[in-house]
Amino acid sequence: MSSTVIAIFGAQGDLAKRKLFPSLYQLEKAGLLDDELKILALGRNINEDFIEQTIAHITKYVPQDELDCTVLDAFIAKLEVEQLDFAEPSQYFKLKEKLSPPDGLAILYYATAASLYDLISENLAEAGCLHDGARVVVEKPIGYDLSSSQEINNQLARYFKESQIYRIDHYLGKETVQNLIALRFANPLFETQWNLNHISHVEITVAEHVGIEGRWGYFDKAGQLRDMVQNHLLQLLCLVAMDPPSDLSADSIRNEKVKVLKSLKTITPEMMGTHLVRGRYTSGICDGQPVPGYLEEEGANQSSDTETFVAIKAEVDSWRWAGVPFYLRTGKRMPDKMSQIIIHFKAAPHYIFDPDQKHLINNRLIIRLQPDEGISLQVMTKAQGLDKGMRLRSDPLKLSFSQNSTSERIPDAYERLLLEVLKGNQYLFVRRDEVEYAWKWCDQLVSGWNKHAQPPKKYPAGTWGPASSIALITRDDRFWSEDV
Repeated sequence: MSSTVIAIFGAQGDLAKRKLFPSLYQLEKAGLLDDELKILALGRNINEDFIEQTIAHITKYVPQDELDCTVLDAFIAKLEVEQLDFAEPSQYFKLKEKLSPPDGLAILYYATAASLYDLISENLAEAGCLHDGARVVVEKPIGYDLSSSQEINNQLARYFKESQIYRIDHYLGKETVQNLIALRFANPLFETQWNLNHISHVEITVAEHVGIEGRWGYFDKAGQLRDMVQNHLLQLLCLVAMDPPSDLSADSIRNEKVKVLKSLKTITPEMMGTHLVRGRYTSGICDGQPVPGYLEEEGANQSSDTETFVAIKAEVDSWRWAGVPFYLRTGKRMPDKMSQIIIHFKAAPHYIFDPDQKHLINNRLIIRLQPDEGISLQVMTKAQGLDKGMRLRSDPLKLSFSQNSTSERIPDAYERLLLEVLKGNQYLFVRRDEVEYAWKWCDQLVSGWNKHAQPPKKYPAGTWGPASSIALITRDDRFWSEDV
């Protein structure tokens, strides 16, 4: 029987504590980890207390009603700990036997800064730890811009084939995102309407309720565009706008996504005032409590020009989408934590109901990724009652995954992604050309606003962004969902 090892480089980091170990525990509970599988935790300062710390983290981040002592014991039995100084080549030789099981699979999860990818890969290669049965998993962001992403991808390509590289965007592991493919391509009801003849515009919002959570050093160098738009929002846009793939293979799906990225219209410096808004939160109220502004956060650089909010009017230059705007919006310190896609359908060409209700005629398909995953279709129905005549009202047809699913729980995105790495399926992972075309489009936005040299617009924490983001969409006689 072939054996598998999952080696987590940076096992003491926040990602491993919050996501990787709890997700692997859930896979063990679901019976999806082989009995022979080993989990190798690697870190420079790791010690004998790590096992107890891991148990504490799993107990903290896994809901209490999902904890099972027997499962936890079986999971911990799979866990091995190894101290490793990533910068010391000689220490990698002790990993060769562990990472090269006969006829086995080695999953190398780089839960580290991207600056360490090349160093770790080189040292693994020198120690003879890399082989055809190795798969490497890396986290976003892949670089800071097109040039740096190419440098990271070139470093990975020196040691791994593209078929061995799994670039994670955790949004692609969400149940609703995968359901978007099923919704579109398994239901002619939607796919026949999925074009410029029937869709007015598309709204994609990824709102964060939190501030920077002590990540000033990282976030101030990245900003909301690089941190969220380049990966999460553009991936969602691709899944909405892509043409039907020939099959469900990884390359078929990713080929169609690349076509969308290549078709995104350039936003020139002259268009910045109408197609792009940058914002930054000031002090305000969240959940009834006062919170500081971005420049008042601990460690803040008062001369920072970094944005915490971005709104974009994007367009896909294709037969399917010509003239249909995609309004993208993401920010920190929003009123709610919420990720959703709203497909706004065009009104019927001839209206026969009460003139004062004409503004209601707008079917909307709402695809909600968080907090409550589900799909809702807003349709028009007759108001009930003898005195109502043919008065209309808007009602939702709802599919709530948490309420309607036959399974006990909706798996976390990392559970799905780790399972697909084990299976060798890459369809939920980002290919190199996807990363680079996304950066190319975002780089022209950065270049454009640098030419304008205007500071981000202010918005109070706990609101939906600067007033100019409202103007961006109302200029086209449309509104953000919360303003409808």
